[in-house]
Amino acid sequence: MAKLYFRYGPMNCGKSTTLMQVAHNYEENHQKVVVIKSSIDTKANDQLESRIGIKRKVDILLAPEDSLEKYYDEWNENVSCVLVDEAQFLKPKQIEELWIASKMLDIPVICYGLKTNFLSEMFEGSKRLMELADTLEELVTICSCGKKAKFNARFVNDIFQTEGESVVIDGEQENTEYRPLCGKCYLKRKMERNG
Repeated sequence: MAKLYFRYGPMNCGKSTTLMQVAHNYEENHQKVVVIKSSIDTKANDQLESRIGIKRKVDILLAPEDSLEKYYDEWNENVSCVLVDEAQFLKPKQIEELWIASKMLDIPVICYGLKTNFLSEMFEGSKRLMELADTLEELVTICSCGKKAKFNARFVNDIFQTEGESVVIDGEQENTEYRPLCGKCYLKRKMERNG
């Protein structure tokens, strides 16, 4: 039986790059993949865009109100793998639909995304994935200090942020960027910011 995978990690750990490599591997072996991205991620519109510069058009740009059930018949006919980028933005019901597809259609579903937001709080899609995924895989990157990064820090005008909307896409609001930080650097920045 196929599995639902959740491959998660902080910003800059290569999630989108890895997804595109997996898609390439399937397609090089003449197998069809379906690539899905949440429409909440407005960066690159209907494409995946890796920070190292590679791009790929998505097959489904999934809005929060969309259901995946309508794709089951098509997937059952000719799809070898479903790949999802920015899975943290999916609704719990959409995660459940992906889990059902992996079991009922016997198709591997591999989701890539952040586990937590810039306040270190779990996204609802990631929470549901942590509850349902058959396999959890952490992708890693390093903090500027050289230690393993775990946190996604938001900076606006190079100032560490400790409040704000949960979802702000980098590049969508002026001078907003995200950096991966280790626990010590994240806590230090938070303490400095809060005085």
